Amino acid sequence: MKIEYDPIKSENNRLERGLSFELAAEFELDTAIIRIDIRQQYGEPRFNALGFILDRLYHLTFTIRADVIRVISFRKANKREVNYYVRNH
Repeated sequence: MKIEYDPIKSENNRLERGLSFELAAEFELDTAIIRIDIRQQYGEPRFNALGFILDRLYHLTFTIRADVIRVISFRKANKREVNYYVRNH
């Protein structure tokens, strides 16, 4: 999957969470649970996804610009999200 991201935000995420946004290119969208984020108006549709990279579940927030996925947030899924994925997938 083709992705783009803010390199400064990616570096901050790497320092805070140990995850560079680059890794999100390996996110398995085809088996992910994806929901639109309607908590507020962002000026463009945002999506929250729970999906795997290898054997680990991750949470990815993104938007789509043309044919590119723009990473907004990327982290390991928490226990509540893992349970949600198991119940709903």
